[in-house]
Amino acid sequence: MKTKAQLLIYRLIQPLVKFLIRMRVTPNMITTIGFILNIIVAIVLVYGADHGEKGDLTPLGWGGALILFAGFFDILDGRLAREGKMETPYGALYDSVLDRYSELVMFLGICYFLVAHHYFLGSLFGFIALIGSMMVSYIRARSEGIGVQCKGGLMQRPERIVIIGTSALVCGIVSYWSGGNQKTFAPWFSFAIIETISIFIYPLVAVAVLSNMTAIHRLIHSKHQLEKEPKPPVCHENEIPDSAPLGWLHHA
Repeated sequence: MKTKAQLLIYRLIQPLVKFLIRMRVTPNMITTIGFILNIIVAIVLVYGADHGEKGDLTPLGWGGALILFAGFFDILDGRLAREGKMETPYGALYDSVLDRYSELVMFLGICYFLVAHHYFLGSLFGFIALIGSMMVSYIRARSEGIGVQCKGGLMQRPERIVIIGTSALVCGIVSYWSGGNQKTFAPWFSFAIIETISIFIYPLVAVAVLSNMTAIHRLIHSKHQLEKEPKPPVCHENEIPDSAPLGWLHHA
């Protein structure tokens, strides 16, 4: 069921969707543009880490803005497919595959940036967030591949993109106006209890924890559904059951 926010977004982009349909733009084109934008995100973060000044977090802000912009294309391709009657099994598969590549590339740039700035613990949580993101999508695909509807959870792809993109953007803006990575030290201790980078890392930690919780929730949900219903034939990873609904191809 669509939320009020989703319905509002769909209403706002409807004129653009109709224009793209008239221009004969395909959903796969939009999906590809979104993927290219995520590659640019990684390039911006890697270049900023290698060539920026130490403590300068403004490249993270640019990366966050591009993450949110790329996320818009992720919404747009689905609406274009539905409104333009261009939904196909391959289109759904292509969208799902490129979404996974997009997240992998995005997290690559994030982890590289954090390691280059010596935030090793933050980069570890970035990697854990990547694991959770992949497993949320994988469990849905495998569950729906054997006939079990598996959606929901606190940290699906739209939530991950909004939290990571927004926190990175705000962190970059604060760093720009404050002149770098400001730190507040605890009394009588030599370590910082909060820094400008915390604006990004704390939400990243939340994504890492909640995405893995979402994956576990989906796994338990699927288990309960399978126990209630007659067991369908189980397919191997490289097989697609003939009776599988097309929905299993869509991203999470």
